[in-house]
Amino acid sequence: MTIRILPAVGDPDAARALAALLGQMPDAEPAPAVPDGTALLNALAGAAGQAGPALPEVVLVHEGIGPGPALELIREVALRFPAVGVVLITADAGPALFSAAMDAGARGIVALPLGYDELVARVQAAAQWAAGVRVHLGGNPDALPAPTGTLVTVTGAKGGVGTTVTAVHLALAARAAGRRVALVDLDLQSGDLGSYLDVQFRRSVVDLAGIQDISARVLKEAVHAHHTGLGLLLAPEEGERGEEVDDRAARQIVTALRGRYDVVIADCGSQMQSANAAAVELADTALLVITPDVVCVRAAKRQVRLWDRLRIRKAEDTTTVVNRLTRHTEIQPPLVAKATGTHVARTPVPAAFKELQPCVDAGRLQDLDARSTVRAALWELAAELGLTGAEAAPPGRGGHRNRPMLTGRKRKALPLGTAAPAGPGPGTAPGSGPGGPFGVRRGNPAGPGGAGPFDQAGPYEEG
Repeated sequence: MTIRILPAVGDPDAARALAALLGQMPDAEPAPAVPDGTALLNALAGAAGQAGPALPEVVLVHEGIGPGPALELIREVALRFPAVGVVLITADAGPALFSAAMDAGARGIVALPLGYDELVARVQAAAQWAAGVRVHLGGNPDALPAPTGTLVTVTGAKGGVGTTVTAVHLALAARAAGRRVALVDLDLQSGDLGSYLDVQFRRSVVDLAGIQDISARVLKEAVHAHHTGLGLLLAPEEGERGEEVDDRAARQIVTALRGRYDVVIADCGSQMQSANAAAVELADTALLVITPDVVCVRAAKRQVRLWDRLRIRKAEDTTTVVNRLTRHTEIQPPLVAKATGTHVARTPVPAAFKELQPCVDAGRLQDLDARSTVRAALWELAAELGLTGAEAAPPGRGGHRNRPMLTGRKRKALPLGTAAPAGPGPGTAPGSGPGGPFGVRRGNPAGPGGAGPFDQAGPYEEG
């Protein structure tokens, strides 16, 4: 049997020594070493998404891999890729570390300095175990496939900024594109996802917390099949039970969902606990929802710094969504990006709560009118994030009617064939006349069969 080996070693000298020993192993295909834990998880995720057997049988994790503890990385690999055997390389091969490594999911320990015989024995044992697990998973209809779904977390900089509304409509947009979507409420103490979607269900995320092996059948019993096609995993009705979901349980639950669904949207609320912090750390895309006011921007800065201190996520890897934006708001997206150090989504969400209020009061957020400017902006945001299978158009390149509104009011279009004047006539005061208060329109008037009198990048009138 050919053994595919992926070493994860940050030290170049140790990586060269390990590669020399692996090169002597018979029937071994060692890959180039990855320098850190993030690169390891990305490499495994890419291999899991390829057709055919691409995952390595054995992963070798050096104790100084970074950026987080090696045991946490091993636990992460074991949860996300259960058919991969992990071997820890460490200078401390005592019984305490051995027990901790086994609890994390390692299949063996190799002591430093490296010896050829011990390394070969541990690698072969882990490879045989991985081969047996893959045979078992291939013949078990209840076994979950390798996690390949996209995980998006939605976190509020503070309470009341529209986190749940954003999460719901991102999920609905992805579902409308034909993707299998799970919406999970990780706001464990005060989550109200069920209230927004008119759902009463006796199962919750807590029911999965004490299960060591979440099979497809167990997951199906805990997830509510909503009539919109979404799979809903709700927060507990009793908020104090949220403490039963720790970071390890959250990782296992999220990994199980990613194995069954194409897209997993997690509403993480605004209070950071170990469970939703673990989800943010695992996320392919972490959204931070804010409103354009000074208090909320300061809260966003605190949240980003908290994530950085706890090594949950870096600011540059976070996407900020500006909600309730108006044309006259002093704090605009470029200022938010500068203040928080995050990437700001191209698509802001306009301030138009009157459109939302009837659906929110009725608890049927899924019934929001398709003509709603809020719905249009959130679904365009889903496209920008790649959740609908198509990227949104770059800023400033959309058509006149496709650009998101910031005021909720309809644009006033000129009749086709009506050309904007080239400039004010004699005696016309600035800001008056056909050009309106925005002045002269840029662009060429449309001739017969032309595209229309609007320049796509130009200003427009509001009614």
